[in-house]
Amino acid sequence: MELSSRIDLMNWLVGQGLTGLPEPDLIRGFSERCRASGLPLSRVLAFIDTLHPIYEGRGFRWNDRPTNEGDTFEYRSSADGDAAKNWRRSAFHHMLENGHDELQLDLADSASLNFSMIGDLVDKGHRHFLAFIHRFGDAGTLGQMDCFYSYFTTRRERAFSESELEALRDLVPVLGLAIKSAQQMDIARTLGRVYLGRDASEQVLRGRITRGVTERINAVLWFSDLRGSTRISESIGPDEIIPFLNDYADASIEAIHEAGGDVLKLIGDGVLAIFTGEDMAVARRAALSAEHSFRLNIKALNERRTQDDRPVTTAYVGLHVGEVFYGNIGSEDRLDFTVVGPAVNEVSRIASMCNSIDREFLASSEFSKGLDAAGRRYLVSTGRYALRGIGRAQDLYTLDPDIAANEAMTGSYERYLKS
Repeated sequence: MELSSRIDLMNWLVGQGLTGLPEPDLIRGFSERCRASGLPLSRVLAFIDTLHPIYEGRGFRWNDRPTNEGDTFEYRSSADGDAAKNWRRSAFHHMLENGHDELQLDLADSASLNFSMIGDLVDKGHRHFLAFIHRFGDAGTLGQMDCFYSYFTTRRERAFSESELEALRDLVPVLGLAIKSAQQMDIARTLGRVYLGRDASEQVLRGRITRGVTERINAVLWFSDLRGSTRISESIGPDEIIPFLNDYADASIEAIHEAGGDVLKLIGDGVLAIFTGEDMAVARRAALSAEHSFRLNIKALNERRTQDDRPVTTAYVGLHVGEVFYGNIGSEDRLDFTVVGPAVNEVSRIASMCNSIDREFLASSEFSKGLDAAGRRYLVSTGRYALRGIGRAQDLYTLDPDIAANEAMTGSYERYLKS
């Protein structure tokens, strides 16, 4: 590859990295430009560890011929099991263990087959293999993201020439920097979504981080709490408490997200969420849909936990509607992007009333009266109650018991929720 082509490709990588081109497009554009400049690449694979609650990292592929492989993949922890065995047999593990930054293999050499995945490359016609590890400094390391790994193959009988090696030695660090930049954006979005919630994360990443900057919004407020969780936590081993809470958090958060809501806070075993939109009647119905899905999730979860002889429970859910302040609240050193206001206090008190009047679900009169006529017929009054810390008594509503007892009523309610 001539120097001018090399510089052009570096400039392309830098420019596309700055504009935020997705990683698969970076790999494809890099590989195709290398081939157009005379580098006979047949396959390129790169991967990088990340910060994610499930995955250890992400990888990206390009092939010179059509395959049934995707151009991206995610991998879980390589610390144990088959993943650990495969990793310890990989060329990259060998390089790390021996302090190598670069490794060349002639795939016709039987010794190369000792590394995992090499046999598959041979079967697909690749002839020579070149791997790089580019290590990050302490200041550039984020969690397990401490290296950029990549390999390049050719189908040519002759190995990569010295000039081709020099070109790749110049180009691959720039590719790694562009992919690292993209991954850091992915990490920011993931951490924001996981710890702040989906909408709050988007608001923060768009720049709404100034202390005290809030907006008044009307929202359907959800507050749910596990039934008897303190008693259960005291009766099980410490190592069972977190899995117990996680199971039921999954059940609620999945239901809320599927219905279009945003989870703002996990408060012990409690969940605070909002449903918003231009049409608050639609937001109310979405909240009811989430509550219904939550019950189905709990039923399936309790069946699995019972089979494993693990403790089970159910949950209280309170729904309310009101005007809240939504935005950055806290100190200069510790901000929270959440909702505050009297309506937030009310929804938590409504949820706590579930235990007092032996109902799993309660909704405020403000929630009920804003439903359409079809929705209101599925709610029945449980009476008028004074809520702790709230100056006025109000009527509270629950689902008509016939919904659970009558199959036809159940079907009618579910059709309403989907309408």
